[in-house]
Amino acid sequence: MSGVAEVIIGLDVGTTAVKVAAFAVDADAIGAARAPLPSSSREYPLEQPSPGWQVQDPPTVLAAVDGAITGCVAQLDGARVVGLALSTAMHGLIGLDSQRRPLTPLVTWADSRGTPEARRLKDMGLARVLLQRTGTPVHPMSPLVKLVWFARQEPDLARRVRWWVGLKDYLLHHLTGQLVTELSSASATGLLDLQTRDWDGYSLGVAEIRHDQLPPVLSTTTVLTLTSDVATAVGLPTGTPVAVGAADGPLGNLGTGAIEPGIAGLSLGTSGAVRMAVPKPSFDPAGRLFCYALTDDLWVVGGAISNGGITLRWAGETFAPDVVADGHADKEVLALAASVPAGSDGLVMLPYVLSERAPLWDAEIAGAFLGVRHHHTRTHFIRAAVEGVCLQMSTLVDALDAVAPVQSIRATGGPFRSTLWRQVMAATLARPLTVQADAGGTALGAAALGWYALGGAPTLADALVAVGGPRADLVAVPVPVSATDVATYARLRASVPALIAAYEQVGAIFAAAPTRSGSSAATD
Repeated sequence: MSGVAEVIIGLDVGTTAVKVAAFAVDADAIGAARAPLPSSSREYPLEQPSPGWQVQDPPTVLAAVDGAITGCVAQLDGARVVGLALSTAMHGLIGLDSQRRPLTPLVTWADSRGTPEARRLKDMGLARVLLQRTGTPVHPMSPLVKLVWFARQEPDLARRVRWWVGLKDYLLHHLTGQLVTELSSASATGLLDLQTRDWDGYSLGVAEIRHDQLPPVLSTTTVLTLTSDVATAVGLPTGTPVAVGAADGPLGNLGTGAIEPGIAGLSLGTSGAVRMAVPKPSFDPAGRLFCYALTDDLWVVGGAISNGGITLRWAGETFAPDVVADGHADKEVLALAASVPAGSDGLVMLPYVLSERAPLWDAEIAGAFLGVRHHHTRTHFIRAAVEGVCLQMSTLVDALDAVAPVQSIRATGGPFRSTLWRQVMAATLARPLTVQADAGGTALGAAALGWYALGGAPTLADALVAVGGPRADLVAVPVPVSATDVATYARLRASVPALIAAYEQVGAIFAAAPTRSGSSAATD
């Protein structure tokens, strides 16, 4: 930290871990901002007490946040912290009592217990209505659907709840003493009217809750202050500014600089997502995409898949357990896949090994391999898994085209360290694709939004550069692709939408088949 006078600390509170990173903001240290700066992380468990449930203990998450902040602050070597800026995972739900103590665990986005309730809302014809009002698809991930589950399955518990909050709201209360939320996280609940920017009475009626059970909605550029108790615990001054920030998805776009028209941000990890910034709430006419806020006048439309890199991990464990047992799973499994030509010699996978989200938003649909022939080997099945994920992402990019043309894509995520993943994704999407270095991810996006909120930069783009993010005027070299591969995947892309639509009609057959442990969801 030598030579760095001021930093802003970005918090990325995810599904299984919190990462806290410091970013230099002083004008004379922009070069230092691009060098490694102090960071700290803490993990916490994702528990499954019943099939399909994916929950966490709220105080355990807060303790991890405090520990990660403390670990980062301890490395600052005299640099002054100008503020904290927050990013949290979306779609979580916690019920609090009148003393603001948890009555429920944190029910995460990955929890699929609300699958029957989501199906019932769709059967009632409410899915499209709710999506157009709130921007959030009817799916078990949605807090609205979770609330319907509590009202129907745990009515006595639901009646005891004074406040229904998300992870961001619970974290803000812990850090600042104020029970509030912000526009970005609120826009991912299925309960917010995107036009009025307030809680939607119609959706609250469906969820069977009152307006006064939800916290006030603040702008994502609102700045609060750190309480004395937390400040003392983590080693910061009382009153340190806390920028409320936004949700992790929109901040992922900001972190990669994908905030201009025509530039989509694609992230791939265990799960995956593709999003594009738009100036106002916008919707895909076919209902395949969500719409969430980044700021009052910048929104993102896109879709998320649960079956990202986890699909390759499953394929390796299933078809090449001997390779996985050697301890070099990803590298060696990808080497097997690379030995097969593009298109997997006619084998296609619909990669729904876990409860899926976009583009169908059908948590019950099962995956499938199609076109199986006697000449297919385990290497074909593994490559088809990689291609199936990329084809699934391509359906989301095509859906974005219905909102606004996608001219280029900025990708980020661990799988892109692999040449095969980069090449297959680029050839499948058939648009210029650049892979961004991991410069802090959503923590970087949070820091940029926080610096903008604190008045440190006139625009979000300027704020991103100030904290060490990618500059808009620097042209990255797209991933090179083979024209033959592009043509091969173009033929597959043309058939996938119809294939998915037809397969959905027979998905109920597989959904009715018995399983060992019931439906399960992905972890992020």
